[in-house]
Amino acid sequence: MKRDGTKVITGKVRASYVHIFEPKANEKGEEKYSISLIIPKSDTKMIKLIEDAIAQAAEEGKGKLGGKVPKSLKTPLRDGDVDRDDDEAYADSYFINATSKQAPGVVDQNKIKVTDSTVVYSGCFVRASVNFFAFNTEGNKGIAAGLNNIQKWEDGEFLGGRSSAEDDFDELETEEDDLL
Repeated sequence: MKRDGTKVITGKVRASYVHIFEPKANEKGEEKYSISLIIPKSDTKMIKLIEDAIAQAAEEGKGKLGGKVPKSLKTPLRDGDVDRDDDEAYADSYFINATSKQAPGVVDQNKIKVTDSTVVYSGCFVRASVNFFAFNTEGNKGIAAGLNNIQKWEDGEFLGGRSSAEDDFDELETEEDDLL
């Protein structure tokens, strides 16, 4: 994990609400690619990098924020125990919802491009490249997280109750098996 100004490359985080291969319309009807990144509260080093990048984005974005950083600035780093208290996947974690109008680059552990949308899913573990920036839209002022790229880290348990086909079924005996 590393930080370069307002850009952060996360360490291992859990992916949720994954819409990185096809954009999804938001409440305003605008289509965006998006992902929720679940960060364990125990990863204090990553949280500090993210907080520092958010602080820099606020400082650099003062012009958009009315000339100064508001005390009640909306930031993308949110507390899962408060904002998603009904979802156990977010327990004892922070999370960031990152979006982009352009499709993010998606690679596997070997940096090979991933085009199969079943490879990165809600519940797997990823690294993400995220850029923080100030916004001021219709009186809403804050810092947002722009999604750059995703790297699959490893598989994890599906979120949302989905199971794999391998877990659902036993092997079938077919007539061909009986003939052997």
